[in-house]
Amino acid sequence: MKVAIASDHGGNQLREEIKNLLDELEISYEDFGCNCTTSVDYPDYALPVAKKVASGEFDRGILICGTGIGMSISANKVKGIRCALVHDVFTARVTREHNDSNVLAMGERVIGPGLAREIAKAWLTSDFEGGRHANRIGKITEYEEQNN
Repeated sequence: MKVAIASDHGGNQLREEIKNLLDELEISYEDFGCNCTTSVDYPDYALPVAKKVASGEFDRGILICGTGIGMSISANKVKGIRCALVHDVFTARVTREHNDSNVLAMGERVIGPGLAREIAKAWLTSDFEGGRHANRIGKITEYEEQNN
């Protein structure tokens, strides 16, 4: 698995924590920034990661900002992206199993590093179940194809 990861200024510390987790899990990743403490615009980081995942260059993406909201909204504008904003372990697992999410968004100002690691680990180690869920994802994909 290859993961693209990025944050804005509000998610720098949590991004570093998740990079440590990726190293521990021996998951390959590329860090797309940001490496600053001054205010930046989250779409400048979310969109490149989402495009890399949508193109197939990366299997999954992880985006972090203050709340995760801006990152998830931005990423979901990219055709083929199913970004889930998650703040608990249960929904992290279920969004992979049922929704085949390919990008995870989290908020550094919402959750702490311990919980963020648990969320990311659950999301990274869960697989899409297919079955009835595949039909639902197919409907989303069909809509995207017809309307973008």
